[in-house]
Amino acid sequence: MSLKVSLRKDIWRGLSEEQLKSMSIEEFMKYVKARARRALKRRHLHPNYMKLIEKVRKLKEKGVNKPIKTHVRDAVIIPEWLGLTFLVYNGKEWKEVKITLDRLGRRLGEFSITTARVVHSGPGIGATRGSKFVAAK
Repeated sequence: MSLKVSLRKDIWRGLSEEQLKSMSIEEFMKYVKARARRALKRRHLHPNYMKLIEKVRKLKEKGVNKPIKTHVRDAVIIPEWLGLTFLVYNGKEWKEVKITLDRLGRRLGEFSITTARVVHSGPGIGATRGSKFVAAK
């Protein structure tokens, strides 16, 4: 009886997690799609995005391992944030977003949905032709 061992290495667009973590934002921009690349190129124009990047760097230097609260939903997820947890505000509550390889290059707001699914009950009395003759009690 043989034992099968699967050694699956997580990669993102041909790059390992170690390669991504050592990469600068400028190098990372070569691997993301145009919309994210443009946002990263113009990040200095968005003061809240720059504040978020600085806040993350300070917390990583201190070694604090608590979730980072933010309202910046349009921030592009960069490799520097791998393994971190963010609490992203959706207009009502804080949604937890854990940064993994498959989320790189996407926005924080994509993982904190702002609208809930609306579920309606059946029609009320008098709403349909057939319910006209149904007793109320």
